[in-house]
Amino acid sequence: MKLATQTLGQGQDLFCIHGWGMNLAVWQPLVEVLQGDFRITLVELPGHGASPWEADCRTLDDWSSVVLAAAPSRAIWCGWSLGGLIAQRAAALAPERLSVLVGLATTPCFVQKPDWPCAMEAAVLERFGAELEADQARTLRRFLALQVQGSRNSRATLQLLRTEVEARPGARAQALRTGLDLLLHTDLRDQPALDVPRHWILGGRDQLVPLALESRLPGRVHVIPGAGHAAFLSHREECAAVLREVAAGA
Repeated sequence: MKLATQTLGQGQDLFCIHGWGMNLAVWQPLVEVLQGDFRITLVELPGHGASPWEADCRTLDDWSSVVLAAAPSRAIWCGWSLGGLIAQRAAALAPERLSVLVGLATTPCFVQKPDWPCAMEAAVLERFGAELEADQARTLRRFLALQVQGSRNSRATLQLLRTEVEARPGARAQALRTGLDLLLHTDLRDQPALDVPRHWILGGRDQLVPLALESRLPGRVHVIPGAGHAAFLSHREECAAVLREVAAGA
């Protein structure tokens, strides 16, 4: 399966992976401020945007493998939300392909565990799964709203997010269900230590990836005060500054 990609700009290679239900258009505002510094490759996850869907592409390793096949030979990887899980797994499968791993509003485990309280309740994602069956469009609208909740610029960020997402074909229902399963059941905390430098960008008001996670993440954490889950939209200059700093040290 060959995923849809788009490459823009010039400079050091930066590979960006979007989150659940989204597509590569969400990166456009950030690309505008970074394309003079990076050669940016944007990818669309299986069944999202213009990427095809195959029913046997079900596991995190499946998704990570097809994303690796779409990536530059070596790059800084920036994975947002679900895209961050895929980037973390790809770093374990092929560490030589990543010069740096940047997890943007992501975590090794999105769901609360007895020893992992700084995460979402499983019931939240399970509810999205049930609602997805009844009304996909409404469920995606609710998920978009959740991503900007708490952000200092929530209304403007939500409008920008909606505009960008609607600029590309909508995600397939099967891909959305599989992506939710990955968010619900993936736990990479016990994955062998990665031989890749790691940076994390967290929003100070993120409702999906709580800031309390900061002390539990391996690597350097960059916090953007006032940002929600889509910090690269609401605070794109701050996110761009972190990525430039990461690249300078790579």
